[in-house]
Amino acid sequence: MALEEDLGAGDVTSDAVIPPEINGCAVLLARETLVLAGMPVFKQVFEALGSTVAFEEYFSEGSLVEAEQEVCRIAGSLRLILKAERTALNFLQRMSGIATLTRRYVEMVGASVRILDTRKTVPGHRWLDKYAVRIGGGTNHRFGLSDGILIKDNHIAVAGSIEKAVLLARENASHTLKVEVEVEDLEGVDAALKAGADIIMLDNMAPPMIREAVRKVQGKALLEASGGITPDTIREVAKTGVDMISVGALTHSAKAADFSLEIVAEDGAI
Repeated sequence: MALEEDLGAGDVTSDAVIPPEINGCAVLLARETLVLAGMPVFKQVFEALGSTVAFEEYFSEGSLVEAEQEVCRIAGSLRLILKAERTALNFLQRMSGIATLTRRYVEMVGASVRILDTRKTVPGHRWLDKYAVRIGGGTNHRFGLSDGILIKDNHIAVAGSIEKAVLLARENASHTLKVEVEVEDLEGVDAALKAGADIIMLDNMAPPMIREAVRKVQGKALLEASGGITPDTIREVAKTGVDMISVGALTHSAKAADFSLEIVAEDGAI
């Protein structure tokens, strides 16, 4: 779909300027320090247009690549390389951007707490976005609505209370599914704990309140901090003793990593 979107009826520029028999070599450069994610997808874009390209890769997925380092070389039809270039880079830039931002958050908290993603992904790209989070060292939260019960404020409003919402979930959903409840204050923590929630999401709580929630729960449920977590606040949140921190920004606000693809030879040799 991405190739159809970009190519349409064809690359009229490359078809007009470059003879079909001309082969060459292109180099993929990282223009900034980044965590590499998405090379299998990058390669598949070229392969989807034909089998007349060869790759020489210098880094594995998840590697830290410094600015101006060569990531790989591509040899083959120059027409094909240029037709695939933008689409391939679009995938790689987004996925590496997500992995790079995730690695930053993970390194800020160390092994004391898991960094989770959310469902705030580009529509149609969830597999790729969540894959990139894992490459960056993060952990995937629910992939979709069928993966677990997460009772949020609107569910509670309809059910009438946290206790009633948890009871309905236990009665009407599979016993194999864990039940997570989103709460906004310490009264909600008490209610979720009393109702037997497996996981309690502490939504937009300040660190002092999160610490009190940790004291109240005492390991009887997993605790997830969520909402408004930034690089400026995440260390303090991690020190409260929560088990997990979910960060929507990993996928909805990651800056695309900077790459460029440059033709360096016309003989096709890598």
